[in-house]
Amino acid sequence: MQHDSTRTSPVFLLFERKPTTMKSPAATPTPNFAEALPTEMSVKIFGELDAESLCSASRTCKLWHHIIEESDQLWRRQCLLVRAVCQREVDSDRRDGMSWKVTLVRNYTRSCVKRDWLMGRYSHVSSADELTGRTMTPLDAETWGEILQAELDR
Repeated sequence: MQHDSTRTSPVFLLFERKPTTMKSPAATPTPNFAEALPTEMSVKIFGELDAESLCSASRTCKLWHHIIEESDQLWRRQCLLVRAVCQREVDSDRRDGMSWKVTLVRNYTRSCVKRDWLMGRYSHVSSADELTGRTMTPLDAETWGEILQAELDR
C-alpha cells in the first residue's frame, strides 16, 4: 500500500486549526446559552440552582433576569424545598393567593432558622451573645411549639 502525499491525513483534519487573529477580550462577546437555547431549556438549566444561586443568576443580565422572574416553575421548585420545613406557612401563603416567588421570599429565612432549631443547632446556647451575627426571624407560636417539642425529645 502506497502513501498518497497529496491527500491530507484524516487525523490532521481533526486537529487542523484556522489561523486566528489576536483580538482584545472585550471585542469578543461571551456566549450566552440563554440566547442560543429555547427558553424551556434555559429554565431546565436554571432549575439546577439553589435559591441563593438562582437569585444571583437573575442579576447576571436582563435576559437571565427575565427568564428567571417569569418562570413560576423555578420558584415553585424552590418553594417546595422550603415547604419541607415550613409546610404550614407555605400552604397558608399559597391559600392567600401569593405567587411561588413571594411565598419563597417570605419563608426562605424562616425555613433556614427553623431547620437549624429543629436540628439542635441552638440546643446548647447559654446566652444571647452566642446568637450574635446569626440570622434570626420572627416565628409563630406553633413553630415555637414544634421547636420546644424537638428539644424535649432530644
